[in-house]
Amino acid sequence: MQGAHPEALDLPLPYPVHCRAGARHSVGEIARLAAPSHRVAVISDHTVARLHANAIAAQFPTESTRVFTIPPGEQEKTRTRWAELTDALLEWGAGRDTTVIAVGGGVIGDLAGFVASTYMRGLPVIQVPTTLLAMVDASVGGKTAVDTPFGKNLVGAFHNPSAVVIDPEMLVTLPDDILRSGLAEMIKHGVIADAPYFDAVLRFAHAIRAHGAAAPDFVATITTLIVGSVRIKADVVAEDTREGGLRQILNFGHTIAHAVERVLNFELLHGDAVAMGMVAEARIAESIGLAREGLAVAIADAVERAGLPSRMPVGVSLDDIISATHLDKKARLGAARYSLPRGIGEMEAAEGTWAVAVTDEAVRAALTSP
Repeated sequence: MQGAHPEALDLPLPYPVHCRAGARHSVGEIARLAAPSHRVAVISDHTVARLHANAIAAQFPTESTRVFTIPPGEQEKTRTRWAELTDALLEWGAGRDTTVIAVGGGVIGDLAGFVASTYMRGLPVIQVPTTLLAMVDASVGGKTAVDTPFGKNLVGAFHNPSAVVIDPEMLVTLPDDILRSGLAEMIKHGVIADAPYFDAVLRFAHAIRAHGAAAPDFVATITTLIVGSVRIKADVVAEDTREGGLRQILNFGHTIAHAVERVLNFELLHGDAVAMGMVAEARIAESIGLAREGLAVAIADAVERAGLPSRMPVGVSLDDIISATHLDKKARLGAARYSLPRGIGEMEAAEGTWAVAVTDEAVRAALTSP
């Protein structure tokens, strides 16, 4: 479905996804082909701007390009920051002939994408993810959002990027804990759709846990795995662009994860929360008779091998977590719903809804099991 873009992946998406070492040096060229414009607004955070965004902005004409930055962190993905950025664009004089370049992790991708989706009813956006988690998840699929005091991503819009530019070399600047956090979404992709991919991620997970980006053959191996994750997500998104059915499986682990993040005031890395959430939701799937026995143990082993947590944080109130699950976007008629696996590579279809209503009692029992 995508047009002729040199070296783009062959995916069932209406926009090109480029994934190769050194791709960051071609953002200007890719943007001019995918979203030609008069002005370019590069949106990033203070840390990533110094590392990458300023260099990417330099690929565009100085007089018509500006870098807009916010402090780093999930706590910045708010309607207040959205308002500040849109006001800054208006003050600068950005019109509908402006392209937004989002350079950063999932927070920047979601926030800049939401700015682009709403500013003058829609500007093109190029996603340039700089974290592993954003490369394999947030940058592909066209979901944009900000958080609210009631939960994550509750105010947003579907707004496809004009292109996605993934450069695995950018990962070498990541702290080890943030790099490992991205493995959670890759493990998730294996669970929901592809058992051989799940095994491939696990084979490399120990090396990343032990050595981070200094692991042997890091860039080549992680590039292959990123492409595998992007293909899995692209195939799902192409079947269900607006999350009405099959796309719900991408939320495996996230009902619990988002609840934990909200209870902890977003002070937990998203990948860590997803790791905990996948184990918890696999226990739920086993407890209600959907999943084969041993699935939760297998997923717990996987996340632990990647150096990620498999259990809920000590001292967190289960009542608060369960209450927060009712604010999940999949909830219907006041009941939380979960996208649940039957086994590695197989999800419960739930008569085409791909989401199962689970009682609070069943959730509590699963979360308190040893």
